[in-house]
Amino acid sequence: MEGIMMRNGGKYAVGVRKPDQEIEVKVEDYRSVFGNLKLMKLPIFRGVASFVDSLVIGTKCLMYSASFFDDEEEEAEREKKKKKYTGSEEEILRQMEDDKKKQEKRDQMLLNVTMVFSVILAVVLFMVLPYLIASLLRKLDVSEFGVTVAEAIVKMGLFLGYMLLISRMKDIQRTFMYHGAEHKCINCIENGLELNVENVMKSSRQHKRCGTSFLLLVMVVSVLMHFVFVLVPVLWMRVVGRILLIPVVAGVAFEFIRLAGKSEHPLVCAISKPGLALQKLTTREPDESMVEVAIAAVEAVFDWKNYLRENFGHKEFESEREAQ
Repeated sequence: MEGIMMRNGGKYAVGVRKPDQEIEVKVEDYRSVFGNLKLMKLPIFRGVASFVDSLVIGTKCLMYSASFFDDEEEEAEREKKKKKYTGSEEEILRQMEDDKKKQEKRDQMLLNVTMVFSVILAVVLFMVLPYLIASLLRKLDVSEFGVTVAEAIVKMGLFLGYMLLISRMKDIQRTFMYHGAEHKCINCIENGLELNVENVMKSSRQHKRCGTSFLLLVMVVSVLMHFVFVLVPVLWMRVVGRILLIPVVAGVAFEFIRLAGKSEHPLVCAISKPGLALQKLTTREPDESMVEVAIAAVEAVFDWKNYLRENFGHKEFESEREAQ
């Protein structure tokens, strides 16, 4: 909400434009849910790890940003709660600290429930439901191959329809404007430009490594892989098989996104185009205040000046490095 998350290496930063218009930036260590497990650093597996980590960190950042936007009723409720404390000043402080710890536990529980629910909903809506809808065609004696083709059409229709619908929501439109600011900052730096509001505003809001492109690839890869189940005779096995295949689908899509970010091969660029086109829905042109938040988040975790020196030979920042 009203902010940007930027990650670089072992750090990530959350920049938020608070109601008083000040920019708040928090930097945290990036710790994978899977720790240092070597298996999750291998191709395909690292895609699964990245997807899970993104869910965890993304939800944390969302809850952190939301904490700055409590309404007046919530503020009044907190004032009422303060009146329940009794005793000496020391006892009141202890009671407040105990309540704070309990609230943190409740927030963590809410975070876990939210992530689990989100994953289950996404699996049901985009992986299971399309197949069940397409399976109705069996009443017309359509083959399993035909059902799988119909499933692909239903799945892509649901996905694109979902993107179109949420892009019309007012709050989501502001989120997509910040999303655009994020892309513009990255493109600004990767094109060798100094990171300032003017240069960022002129940069593209589309980027090959975007999560939108990843989600579209997940849909496409799942469509292709689900043809594996055409010869499976039992319905419940086909449904369960689709669910079990999700980590593989996510891993394959992730590997392509990694490749797309590094390669300018014509074939890779051609495959990336649908994802870039879809980003016209999930990004919007930001205003300058949003770009300022994005720049603050970038600068908290990434030395863009050193990047420009090393990759583009910018000499204007040499004096700053020597001073440091």
